Amino acid sequence: MALRSGDLGAAKALKLFQGPILAIESSCDETSCAIVSGRQVLSNVVSSQAELHRKWGGVVPEAAARAHVQAIVPVIDQALSDARLELSQIEGVAATNRPGLIGALSVGLTAAKAIAFERRLPFIGIHHLEGHMCAVLAQSEPVSFPFVGLIVSGGHTELVEVASFGDYSLLGQTLDDAAGEAFDKGARSLGLGYPGGLAVQVAASTGDSGRYHLPRGLRGETANFSFSGLKTAVARLVEAEGDRLSVPDAAASLQEAIVSVLVDRALLAATSHGCGNLALVGGVAANLALRERLAAGCHREGLRLLLPPIDLCTDNAAMIGLAASVRLARGERDGWDLDAYANAPLPGR
Repeated sequence: MALRSGDLGAAKALKLFQGPILAIESSCDETSCAIVSGRQVLSNVVSSQAELHRKWGGVVPEAAARAHVQAIVPVIDQALSDARLELSQIEGVAATNRPGLIGALSVGLTAAKAIAFERRLPFIGIHHLEGHMCAVLAQSEPVSFPFVGLIVSGGHTELVEVASFGDYSLLGQTLDDAAGEAFDKGARSLGLGYPGGLAVQVAASTGDSGRYHLPRGLRGETANFSFSGLKTAVARLVEAEGDRLSVPDAAASLQEAIVSVLVDRALLAATSHGCGNLALVGGVAANLALRERLAAGCHREGLRLLLPPIDLCTDNAAMIGLAASVRLARGERDGWDLDAYANAPLPGR
């Protein structure tokens, strides 16, 4: 396992590994390789499996692992080509090793180990959610600590206090379905297809968000979330309305139910914990309504909003490379016995 060092402290003390890092992300249904140097993303290649899994309406783990095996070498070659670098110029290697689908993770982790071992390069495994939070390093402005991170993706909805990268405290999380799952399952009920987040956003653009009342789980001052009731409510709405259902209005109402809860909880967490900075990360962070609503809320509350570029919100290797840049600069390394884990908490204090 990695040799963990002390806290990073203030943003001015944030040191980054300056040599080119080859990073791999394969935790679910995207095979990605990026070349990162410091906070600069030299290339970021993503091979999506969305079309493969669309016929099943969700990710099939065995199929995902096979697709990673087929894509991993071409993706690595393309990332090096896009960065205009040879493998001999790489100075560090990183891969996601937790959490995620074990078969999928193992493909990327094995490839990264093989490259690092053959080239005798420093190697590190990265927590997928830490990668999402480190994606904010790609923004133009320096990152200030502490900040509250709202992590929203297909399988995660969490509020985390970030004292520094590598020093996290969980403030709240979903008690059942994640926000991304609510988008996917709601989209399936509405016949909008897979993946659901973008499909709902597109349909909602012409809809009336006040047309249908959908539940907001766990009302009151809490940092936790619950979206399973929303999923059920959308299914019942479709059944009750039948041919009278307005899909755009239902999509807008679904999006509103998710976005309003995420924004309210995030703003409450930041203000109640005295954090002047709030970060929005994860695949659902690409949702335009969520970005706009949270930006308005942060402006109102006097908070600074940290947003990764949209192309670094969904799963990608650039965010893994950015996280590795922080950890490799601190002298952290992992051994060749590093394993993949389906579930793993963020590093704590």
